[in-house]
Formats: sequence, C-alpha cells, structure tokens
Amino acid sequence: MAQTISRKSTGVRRQAKAQGRAGQMRNARARTNSLFDRMMNALPFTEDQWHRFFTVLILAVVLAIIVVVARVSGMSELASQRFAHAAANAGYKVRNVEVRGTERLNEMRVYERAIGRAELSMPLVDLDELRAELLTLSWVQDARVSRQLPDTLVIDIVERQPHAVLRRADRLMLIDSTGAELEPISAAAAGGMLMISGEGAQGRVEDLADLLDAAPALQPQVKAAEWIGNRRWDLTFVTDQRLALPEGEDRAAAALISFARADGVHRLIGGDVVRFDMRNAPRMYMRKPGRADEELEMQANAGEEN
Repeated sequence: MAQTISRKSTGVRRQAKAQGRAGQMRNARARTNSLFDRMMNALPFTEDQWHRFFTVLILAVVLAIIVVVARVSGMSELASQRFAHAAANAGYKVRNVEVRGTERLNEMRVYERAIGRAELSMPLVDLDELRAELLTLSWVQDARVSRQLPDTLVIDIVERQPHAVLRRADRLMLIDSTGAELEPISAAAAGGMLMISGEGAQGRVEDLADLLDAAPALQPQVKAAEWIGNRRWDLTFVTDQRLALPEGEDRAAAALISFARADGVHRLIGGDVVRFDMRNAPRMYMRKPGRADEELEMQANAGEEN
C-alpha cells in the first residue's frame, strides 16, 4: 500500500525564523534595558527618590487636569468660595491689622483702607488691591501687604522723606525729592527748609538737587530757589543775597561752581553785595545797596552843573 508522506519543511523554517526574530527582540530589549539601567544608575538619585519624583509628577498632572476641568465647567469659583468659608469658620479671617514703618503718616489713614477687610476670610483678601489703595496716600512711597495667619494683616509702609517747601499762591506745601506733595505746612514749621517757588518749579525739583550737588559747599547757604521764566534759577542765600544763574543745566552748574570758588577766595556770601548776576558767566556782575541812589545823585549833580 502506498503511503503519502507530508513534508512540513516550510512550516519548520517559518517557526525557526519566528523564534529567531523573537530572540532578536528579546536581545534588543535586554540591551535597551541594560543601557537605560546604566543611565539611571549614573544619575545621583536612589530608586526611592525616582519613585517619589514620578509619583509627584503624576499627581501634578492629575491636579492640573482637575483645575482645567473645574475652570471649564465653572466650578473653580464655587470651590474657592467654599474653601474661603471653611477657612473663616476655622478662624482664618481678618481680626487684626498691624501697621509698620510709619513715622509722619497718620496710621488711621492706613487702617481706614484696611478696615473694609475686617472679618473677611483670609483667602479672599486681595493683597494687591489693598496695596494699590495705600499707594494713593501722599506720604506712601511704597507698601507691602502680607497675611500673618491665622487672623492678622501686616502692612509695611515706606514713607516719602520731606525735602523742601513749595511756595504756592495760597499756601505752602511740603514736598519730597521728586516734587510729590506731602501735606500743607505753616510758615513757622517751614523755617530752615529749602523754599522753592516759580511757575513750573515743582517739576524741576530733581534738577535743582543735581544743580546744588555741583557745589556742595554752598548747599547749607542756600535757603530758597526761584524758577524764573521757566528757563533758569535764582538762588537766595541765608544772608538774603541773591545769585542769578544762566539758562541750561550745564551752564548753570558751571556758573555755580565758579561762584563757589570765588566765594572761597573773596568771602562773597556775607559781604556788602546784595545781588550777584552770572547770567553771562564766567563774568559776574555785583550790585551793592545804595549804589543806584549814588548814581542818581551823581546824574542830578551833573545836570545842575550844565
């Protein structure tokens, strides 16, 4: 009887080929894992640290997704309100206000801005808004507002420093070094402070300070400065003598330095001259009291003789 022999050589080859590919893949994964392990081992982190890192990373991603979903669905505001209510019930609400750094500023003006936050839940206090309100106060140069849990708002104030007195038509105003008005001041209280006057002088306070810095030896002698014609300064010394300076910052500074040198040699301040004119610097014109009367009398005598 004839027997039929089935040849399965093709199937065997396929199986061997598949096993070969599987082996190659296992070897490749082994090499990849080995390389990855070597890279991880080279980093200065333990396995526990890596585990914690990836755990935190996953939690952060989940939290970000929750926040986005809450905002899209309009739930974030409701959640914030409930959180603020819970915080207030737990004692985290404004019961005290602590003000620091005030010397000349009336603290009550600060409390007036903060009093509206009393009994408000701490998370609901808008610190930036309160700071903006404080910066509108004339004496406040800067302010910092912070929470001191559980129930205190801390307000740190940086005050402006008085620099001079601005003479207005109807009153005297205390100003800082930038020309910002602080508060009205009486003539008696303004004694000994630099008096600034003239239309547009308030906007030139910093320029005047730079000018006086050019001759520091003269600064204690200057009691007043008048901005003339919106173009130049006249200085008045404590002796009531007056110095007219030229136009232009550089020319005025050079003239003031020249006058300071002349004063150091000839003691001009405190002398007989009542007015020094350096508008045509370096030339200096000086006027003494009574000189005009003498000239008029000489002109009258000359007329009689003719």
